[in-house]
Amino acid sequence: MSLINDCVFCKIIRSELPCVRLYEDDLVLAFLDIAPFNLGHSLVIPKQHHHSITTLPEDCQGRLMAVASKLAAATLRSLKADAFNLLLNNGSCAGQEVPHVHLHVIPRFLDDHPIFNPAKQQYKDQAQMQETADKIRTKLGE
Repeated sequence: MSLINDCVFCKIIRSELPCVRLYEDDLVLAFLDIAPFNLGHSLVIPKQHHHSITTLPEDCQGRLMAVASKLAAATLRSLKADAFNLLLNNGSCAGQEVPHVHLHVIPRFLDDHPIFNPAKQQYKDQAQMQETADKIRTKLGE
C-alpha cells in the first residue's frame, strides 16, 4: 500500500491523526468529516494514496462506491435523513482540498440549503451538445 508521509488522510490511515472511524477493510476507510455539511457527513477514502479517481485501481473504485452506498443507507436510517449526496471533488478547481481521493457521504434533510448552484452554462443548441459528446466519446477508449 502506498502512503504519502505528509498527506493528512494517509496520516489518518496510519493512526497518526485521530478520526472517528465508521468502517474499515483492506482497501478503504470511512470516518466522520471534521467540518461536516450536516451532522453525519462522512468520508470514504482508499487506503492507497491517489490524488485522482482516474488513477485509482478499479477494485478500489468499486469498493469506494459499495462502502459509500452501505454507509449512506445506514446514515439515512440512523439519522432519519431524507436523502443523501455522494460527492467526489477531483482536482483543486473542482473543490478538492485534500489531495487524496475521498468520497463524501452527506445526509440531507428537507430544510437544508442547496449545495450546488444552478447550471452556469447551457449548450447553445443540440449540435453543440452532440459535438461535446463526440469529443468525450473519442477519448473514452484511450
